[in-house]
Amino acid sequence: MHIAPHDNRNTPIVDADDPTVPLNYFNIVKLTKGQNFEYQVPGYETCIVPATGTVDVEVEGVSFNKLGNRSEDVWDGEPEGVYVPVGAKVRLTCTSDATETFIAGARYDTVLEPFDVRVPELDKVQYGSDDTKTHRKIKHILGQKQHDKVGRLLVSELFTVGQGGWSGFPAHKHDTDNLPHETRHDETYNFRFRPKHGSGVQILQREEGQPGDAYQLMDGSTICIDKGYHPCAVMPGYEMYYFTILGGLSQRSLVQFFQPTHAYQIETIPGIKDMVAKFK
Repeated sequence: MHIAPHDNRNTPIVDADDPTVPLNYFNIVKLTKGQNFEYQVPGYETCIVPATGTVDVEVEGVSFNKLGNRSEDVWDGEPEGVYVPVGAKVRLTCTSDATETFIAGARYDTVLEPFDVRVPELDKVQYGSDDTKTHRKIKHILGQKQHDKVGRLLVSELFTVGQGGWSGFPAHKHDTDNLPHETRHDETYNFRFRPKHGSGVQILQREEGQPGDAYQLMDGSTICIDKGYHPCAVMPGYEMYYFTILGGLSQRSLVQFFQPTHAYQIETIPGIKDMVAKFK
């Protein structure tokens, strides 16, 4: 479930048909000015999001230039993205001094049209509170606003607000297609911390009432979630970010099933119902 930070040398961290999260795809591409990277993922729609730096993107001859505006880290400005149709040929060119670019993907079988998502098209939501230690911001790159243009891929950036706290609480899962109560969505995270030596913990509880597993998160950790309840937390004194990829089995809209033990706390956390409604 936990993939430790490492230099992936521009090869997929979560490849197509991954045994844990087969509905997801994830790569991190690092380039310096003038360098190019080409890719094509049959059977998967993808989304390109520069974590830092700026890239020009060409998708089957369609150009999207000057994508990305962050220089230092993921806290340094707003995200931008380009949607890439299933199996399309893509070419990235770094136009800044350097770039670290995320490529998120979900399994899908219909070829749609490419498009870009600039800062005005982001779908933002803030919820929780300092008192409940659940305060966070979500920036949807492929969110509700793009619902009619995307297959089954949801891509977001999530930030803890303040110093320390919980995310993904009340604990929830989405590992079974059981409409209208729950949908099967595989999920992949990549974490960052400010300062970088910060740390956190990812909990994964497979069964209600049974002990689960916990993974220590470092700057650059990747977590793959196939099933189970999965809240996470960051140490006091640090801020946590995670890049989020969701791929649905039968639909794009996510339906979360909240853990019965803790579900009543939905009523205690400000704005959580608005947050849930945005994952469509």
